[in-house]
Amino acid sequence: MQTERRPYIRDSEENRREALIAATQALVAEGGPQAATVRAIAARAGVTPGLIRHYFGSKDELTRAAYTALVDGMTDKGADALAGVSADPGERLAAFVAASLRPPVVDARAVGLWAGYLHRVQADEGLLAQHERSYLRYRDQLQDLIAALDRGDKGQDRLRREAIACNAVIDGLWLEGSILPHGFAGGELVRIGLASVGAILGLDLTLYATFIPELTDQDRKTAP
Repeated sequence: MQTERRPYIRDSEENRREALIAATQALVAEGGPQAATVRAIAARAGVTPGLIRHYFGSKDELTRAAYTALVDGMTDKGADALAGVSADPGERLAAFVAASLRPPVVDARAVGLWAGYLHRVQADEGLLAQHERSYLRYRDQLQDLIAALDRGDKGQDRLRREAIACNAVIDGLWLEGSILPHGFAGGELVRIGLASVGAILGLDLTLYATFIPELTDQDRKTAP
């Protein structure tokens, strides 16, 4: 009697790449970059080590791809939030800031993974270049949202400085909120972020935040 054989299913290249990126991120989050060896990555992803070179060319390229997926993924969450709001520039900026200061962007695993990569940035020119591209991608999107506000002609230099300052505030709150989530009340990071970014820009962003579920009616009346 002939044994029935299971059909062979070839996984897509995209799925293989995603599995390798996810495995790399998991290993770095658990044990730092040194834990993400070629053999460990392949074992975690359930593939042979040779597939890393096949899909990424080298382990370094995979490391950069995993870092890009992390930081660009957080930027994408802010962009996704814009789809659910009106065309009002203030509302759109408030939505972008709020999305950057709530889960899943604010997340202990994400900040641990980010920190695991960060110490390698200065020693890896390719990773440094990718870090710069990802930073500018977020900052440029923030600058475009700021530029859309009706505040007169501020000039590109002024807008750039404002975007840098606002980005720094958001980064700091994201870092602390991810590491010490118990140190902030529900919605507090969002309230502080909106108030602080608004203070830099000279407007009250909480006035545009009626759609943000973290802010209760009382919060909106008393937000600093």
